[in-house]
Amino acid sequence: MTAERSEFEDDVRRLVARVLAGVLDGPQQPTAEPKATTVAGEGIAIGADHGGFALKQDLSAKLTEAGWTVEDCGTDSTEPCDYPDFAHAVARRVSTGKRAFGIVVDGAGIGSAMVANKIPGVRAAACYDLSTARNSREHNRANVLTLGAGLTGPALAWQIVQEWLATPWGGDRHLRRVALIREIEDQYVRTDA
Repeated sequence: MTAERSEFEDDVRRLVARVLAGVLDGPQQPTAEPKATTVAGEGIAIGADHGGFALKQDLSAKLTEAGWTVEDCGTDSTEPCDYPDFAHAVARRVSTGKRAFGIVVDGAGIGSAMVANKIPGVRAAACYDLSTARNSREHNRANVLTLGAGLTGPALAWQIVQEWLATPWGGDRHLRRVALIREIEDQYVRTDA
């Protein structure tokens, strides 16, 4: 076993201990007075392109009303813009630990998920119903949710967000798989740049 592999396993063990102690994924339900949300960060970064602007505004208001700290990463209007800019901004906040979770809204949610998943440490999931929201959190430990404003109405989008935030990370048998995702990601992360 290499020293690098041993260090990785030690990191996984520490991560498991934090998960079991309940300090990593924060509150299981959004409440009026949220507890400290994670060791890595606090609150939610949210962003959208022009197609997701209205839904972003609606979700941001509801999250704030529910007691979440919300950082708006743009856009600020329905003026045409590029979703990669906003998906990157949100994912970067999560990756660097400034925010615990991220939500990105574009027309379909697919492009933003692709962009967000390029950022080390981000596991973004495009969700279209309550089942995919639950699964992405429980099984894959998703930390960025992407939504398609052209495919998901505001009522369902809010239900998806609530379900996604309320679903705890399953740990156990899923831990090894999420660790494998990170291991694969680490193979492609450039350290010389």
